[in-house]
Amino acid sequence: MSISILKNLRQYLHQNPEIAGEESATAEKILAFFAKLKPDQTIHNLGGNGLAFVFKGKNPGPRSLFRAELDALPIQETGEPNYKSQTTGKAHLCGHDGHMTIICGLGEKLAKQRPEKGEVVLLFQPAEETGEGARRILDDAQFQQIKPDYAFALHNLPGFPLHQVVVRKGTFAAGSTGMTITLTGKTSHAAHPDAGINPAQAIAQMLQTLPKLTEKLKTFALVTVIHAEIGSLAFGTSAGKGSLSLTIRAFDQNDLEGLIKMITEEAKRISSAEKLGCEFSFVESFAVSKNDPKAAEIAEGVMKGLSLEVIEKPEPFRWSEDFGLFSQSCQSYLFGLGSGEDCPQLHEPTYDFPDELIETGVNVFKGIARKVNG
Repeated sequence: MSISILKNLRQYLHQNPEIAGEESATAEKILAFFAKLKPDQTIHNLGGNGLAFVFKGKNPGPRSLFRAELDALPIQETGEPNYKSQTTGKAHLCGHDGHMTIICGLGEKLAKQRPEKGEVVLLFQPAEETGEGARRILDDAQFQQIKPDYAFALHNLPGFPLHQVVVRKGTFAAGSTGMTITLTGKTSHAAHPDAGINPAQAIAQMLQTLPKLTEKLKTFALVTVIHAEIGSLAFGTSAGKGSLSLTIRAFDQNDLEGLIKMITEEAKRISSAEKLGCEFSFVESFAVSKNDPKAAEIAEGVMKGLSLEVIEKPEPFRWSEDFGLFSQSCQSYLFGLGSGEDCPQLHEPTYDFPDELIETGVNVFKGIARKVNG
């Protein structure tokens, strides 16, 4: 493994970011890298711009999958690395450039020494940031060719010491969804509000009651109001429409789904009492990322064998990761890799993935692949 080659690849990806749904040039760059590695099978256009590379062993055995993300963020980079994003308003500010590079490094290892048994699949997933990519991958008919017994992924973690591994049994990161409640009444003259149906009162009630529904749950859940809108800035008009947008998150998948149902029912009750039409829409839905005990035993054994500092986080992370959906279909494991206590936080405009993590990530994934597939 040439660290300098991988570092150059990471910095090239950083310079040329593409956001969710637009990752075609990124996919082409990854394809070009793997061409010389001669995987046994390559799957194109998986769930959109996704790619999968399969390295097969001589003997029957389990199929393990290692995932990276293709997409960047629609945020302007303000840091000044010499490989700064060349695309205005788009940048790799979550470290997906580094995650891709780590999986490319794993590909180099597998090309030099194929697994002894089963198959190792290297997956490059589109649209992680919007919570759409994993679902598209799983719903793609091609996924049946690579449906894994085990799936593994990592995420770099600013605020933790460089190379420190952060693990958790059970839930690693919360599930979440964005929800918009649209209310339709009747517009009237502001001098005669009684002639119309204004949603203001209903929205005021929802602002008070919906966040408190989490009190009915025994585990962590959170309802955050992110946006509210009523009518338009027309002083002669009583509003006839409005909306309320929320982010809903929980550490337990059943609690998340139950909370969404409670919010929907309460919003319908309030809107009906106010004689308002009520519709719901959802975006950026992420399943709870839950670690399987057997997959955890495999991965954490490798980490300790590499003499890495491993800490167990007492509580799950409140942010969400699209990898969570894989944990509903196979034995999955997500862990964190510290990217420095002074590293800017994810999604901040000065964030940059530390190249020192590439080798660490490759070695952990290589160890897991050898443990599962020989």
